Amino acid sequence: MKYAFAKRVRHLQSSAVRDILKVVNQGDVISFAGGLPDDELFPVEAIEEAFTRVFAKGKKAMQYGETEGYRPLREMILERMARKQITDYTADHVLLTTGSQQAIDLFSRVMISPGDVILTEEPTYLAALQVFQSYEATIVPVRCDTDGMVVEDLVAKLKAFRPKVIYVVPTFSNPAGRVWSLERRKELVRLVHKHKVLLFEDDPYGDIQFTDEGYTPIAALDDGSHVVYTSTFSKTAVPALRTGWIVGPHQVIRMMSQAKQANDLHSNSLAQQALYELCLHFDLDAHIQKISSLYGHRKKVMVDCLHEAELDDVHFVDPKGGMFLWVELAPNLDTQALLSEAVARGVAYVPGAPFYAGSPQYNTLRLNYTHSTDEKIVEGMKLLTGLFSDSGEATITER
Repeated sequence: MKYAFAKRVRHLQSSAVRDILKVVNQGDVISFAGGLPDDELFPVEAIEEAFTRVFAKGKKAMQYGETEGYRPLREMILERMARKQITDYTADHVLLTTGSQQAIDLFSRVMISPGDVILTEEPTYLAALQVFQSYEATIVPVRCDTDGMVVEDLVAKLKAFRPKVIYVVPTFSNPAGRVWSLERRKELVRLVHKHKVLLFEDDPYGDIQFTDEGYTPIAALDDGSHVVYTSTFSKTAVPALRTGWIVGPHQVIRMMSQAKQANDLHSNSLAQQALYELCLHFDLDAHIQKISSLYGHRKKVMVDCLHEAELDDVHFVDPKGGMFLWVELAPNLDTQALLSEAVARGVAYVPGAPFYAGSPQYNTLRLNYTHSTDEKIVEGMKLLTGLFSDSGEATITER
């Protein structure tokens, strides 16, 4: 039978990361491809105890919940955000979602009409691009450097395209690992107010920091009127609980809540209650410091391997947090074309091209360092740098 799918499905695409993981999981391959936290670090006992406390509340804990989510957890999230100077919200401004990925989708559902322009960093989060494309948005990339969006290019595109939304991952971005400077953050807030544009700040990695510098979320620089902010427990607690949140102007959150009612009524309320109990009885901040310390060490191992390989014409940003290392190879190398050979040698990565909304750079790739041991990182990087060395004469620089 020939199925008459809706026209919008022509904009749906399979995730390059998910497709690679399917291949990797079929064999003995060292994978730097996924964005996975280390499951050996999951606080299993604390989570078991949290669920036990939820079940001790009786059958009422298993009933339907509010669409907006478990209120005590929303109030606790407000307390955690207040430490980051995000203070212009009440629990009624907070919507709990099935991971921050659903927050991107619900926001797009209520805000984006076909043809609406969204400005993004270049490169940017692949799955966000997929969501925006599925709602038929016109995505316009803004040129970036190590401090964030280049202001001159941003201003020019604000004037030329009159966007409805700007989407940014300003703290340890996926995939580039960059951190916006405070000056660029302040300037972006000034510009969205001037041009009456809504800003979507995606912050799933902001707590995973390798230094004591500290970074101010863009939402903390706003007055609550022009910025929506989303984050998640997936990278700091465990992914399987699938609990994220979004805060923003009340009218936007209310409309997103109505869209969520039509979508799934509410996210997993048992998981939300367990997360509340976990935060109440477990030192989540100490746990975050622990995983950040280990991830920072693994990042250093990976960076050291790149230096020791002494490849030519290789550039990268040494990230100060997050989960990814973004690498730019010699211009003549195509990481998509080389992927099959890399997997055959026993190592995998994500080619950089799918992360571009504009013209892709095929000589780029994303590496994840959080899910592999030191030994696996060293072994995998030897395989990877050997492949790049064999593939073309390419001194290595940090940006």
